Amino acid sequence: MTMVAADPRARLEALIVEHGVGYAALSRMLRRNEAYLQQYVRRGTPRILAERDRTLLAAFFRIDQSELGGPPKPSMAAIRRLAVEASAGAGASVDPSDERDGARTMLLDPRLLADLRLASEDASMLTARGDSMLPTIADGDTLVVDERDRKMGPRPAIFVLRHEGVLLVKRVSRRDDGIVIASDNPAYPVIQTSHADIIGRVVWLSRALR
Repeated sequence: MTMVAADPRARLEALIVEHGVGYAALSRMLRRNEAYLQQYVRRGTPRILAERDRTLLAAFFRIDQSELGGPPKPSMAAIRRLAVEASAGAGASVDPSDERDGARTMLLDPRLLADLRLASEDASMLTARGDSMLPTIADGDTLVVDERDRKMGPRPAIFVLRHEGVLLVKRVSRRDDGIVIASDNPAYPVIQTSHADIIGRVVWLSRALR
């Protein structure tokens, strides 16, 4: 739990005592004059720490900036994680009931959801498997899906969809003669069909660097 100090000066003074570090040394770390932090704690000058100084001190003491008078860290948003993996390969059959595992959730920074203009209740996450969407999506990438956006158009967009009992992540478009399901990897064939059950559009991905 993040502790929010009522008095940032008292909290900083306690941290300095606890860690056995001097005011002058910390002030030099901030590239300030040696009396800077002592004046802040003892005399109230400056009235508040500059954001840069607060960031450096929080990192040094391994605390949240809110303990030194910064804004509170936003609480994380819980979004549903599908209990299946979307195939970015040849595909594997899935039971649709497996996709509704409401007990599984993932936490995301609400600022990211705000940037995506996406409410947590309209989002889901899942893992991509296979190489059919390389180089855009790699095996093991975590995808965030906007479940509100299911509209296919003439311009291809990346969707998670269910086709013939297989959960896929593909580039999908609607043409006059039906629906085109394509891979970014040219080694995989294009699928043409009259129907596809769209789960939602992929709006963000996370990739671990190995």
